[in-house]
Amino acid sequence: MSELTLPRRRSRTLAQELVAALEVRIQDGRLPPGEKLPTEAAVMAEYGVSRTVVREAISRLQAAGLVSTRHGVGTFVAERTEEPGFRIRPAQMGTLQEVIAVLELRIGLETEAAALAAQRRTEAQLLAMRQALDQLAEAIEHGEDAVAADFQFHLEIARATQNDHYVQFMNALGKQLIPRARLDDESDEARTQRQVFLRRVNAEHESILDALTAGDPDAARAAMRTHLGNSRERRRRSQVTASATPATDARG
Repeated sequence: MSELTLPRRRSRTLAQELVAALEVRIQDGRLPPGEKLPTEAAVMAEYGVSRTVVREAISRLQAAGLVSTRHGVGTFVAERTEEPGFRIRPAQMGTLQEVIAVLELRIGLETEAAALAAQRRTEAQLLAMRQALDQLAEAIEHGEDAVAADFQFHLEIARATQNDHYVQFMNALGKQLIPRARLDDESDEARTQRQVFLRRVNAEHESILDALTAGDPDAARAAMRTHLGNSRERRRRSQVTASATPATDARG
């Protein structure tokens, strides 16, 4: 009798572990809303579990409302529903004054996140930050939208704290923290000014990464404070001439 019940208990344990692993990816944004989950075969290979375990885990995620399955298409991460708790909506980032307020919040939290990341980051996480900045630099040089890479850099720092609350905070704010730079003015002068501005921003990012690579929490804290403080001051200067107008760039 025990030989029959033991495998079932083990199967349930594996399914629970798989649910937990996938849920972490969903919560920290690696599997964002609308993203298609890897195939059963891919999950089996990655986690070393059977097809039965994968299907049980997917069933549990469906029951929790985290994923939905479209027959013949695949399983997708469910769109997040409104839940109580901290959230900043796009409509709340509509003016320079509101962007400045959020930057003040970020200064308080991301400076300490940088200090923790300097102490706890892994080589793989440093590589992910490096790749994000390389992508950002490439986008700048080609005059492309660099929002995704910019946000990714800050998100990787949050992950490097090894504290999921920082990751959740960044995902709660989302890419709206870095609205698109103005791309409607495509004159040579405007493109040149935009590139100069974004290169300066990315130089600040490089200083943060240098401190993280050196494992220096004080330097990382100072570099992040300088970066976000400069972003705030750039917004304040903009506010003098465009008070309460839509924010066109809040890069951080």
